[in-house]
Amino acid sequence: MYSPSFKYVVALFLLIVGFSCTQKGKKAKVILGDDTLTTGTIHISVDETFAPIIDSQIKVFMSQHPDAKIIPHYKPEADCIKDLLNDSIRMVIITRGLTEPEIPFYQDTLSFVPMYGRLASDAVAVITHNNCKDSLFSVAEIRSMLNGTTGYKYDLVMDGLKATSTVRFLIDSILKGQPLKGRVMAAQNSQGVIDYVANHPNALGFIGVSWIGNKEDSTQLSFQKKVKIAALQCAPCGEEVYVRPYQANIALKRYPLNRGIYYVVKENFAGLGKGFVNFLTHEKGQLIFRRGYLVPDRMALQIRKANVSE
Repeated sequence: MYSPSFKYVVALFLLIVGFSCTQKGKKAKVILGDDTLTTGTIHISVDETFAPIIDSQIKVFMSQHPDAKIIPHYKPEADCIKDLLNDSIRMVIITRGLTEPEIPFYQDTLSFVPMYGRLASDAVAVITHNNCKDSLFSVAEIRSMLNGTTGYKYDLVMDGLKATSTVRFLIDSILKGQPLKGRVMAAQNSQGVIDYVANHPNALGFIGVSWIGNKEDSTQLSFQKKVKIAALQCAPCGEEVYVRPYQANIALKRYPLNRGIYYVVKENFAGLGKGFVNFLTHEKGQLIFRRGYLVPDRMALQIRKANVSE
């Protein structure tokens, strides 16, 4: 018969072993929800520059799955990334995937790596006042305006000076990491950029093309009456050609300010976040990107030459 002291030693041993195993193989901090691929309620954070197209995606998804509810929170990209550590946010939609340093960080923090991937191609549009005489710019001219070395006297309007994907894109891709030094000012959001440019002839705005590129959207048609979309020089065209951020120019990389739309899903089970990703990456979701005049990443986009007779 075991003595009481022996039982105590065994219990203490099991406690130590159990604690050790828990430390080595930490359980995921994301707790299983009561949602499935097509039912339940989740909150997601979305880069504000993608608000029009993601609103359309959510509307169609929920119409097909009445028992599902996706609640989007539109905010600057940096805040979306921070939300990956927020237990109430299940998914983010931003302009990039996870970086190499982030993968081990989330593996250590969540005990699994969030699923991520590219959905479509987007672009940063340059908009001007309707009475602006300048509507053609090269990337070099845009760069000189952003770094303050230009002769142009435009106020450059962003959807925020910090933390937004548009600002990050311009710093990373145009200024190659150098800070903004031009006549830069911040609007509250993309709608604020459009409104400011519409009322100030000396303003140049930078917004995601999904806010203004869809000619079949009545709201965006009203935006296009307020401002003009500038054309940028097409570097690979081999001649003095200027193009606007239309679908074909984005797909063929003729328009220089291209970027991607990515999802990051923080689920380690078959939840509603993964169900929404399935929708976005398959035919119906990809068609919505195409009809929104973006370039779907998961389906072929046919581009045909056409002659326009005047």
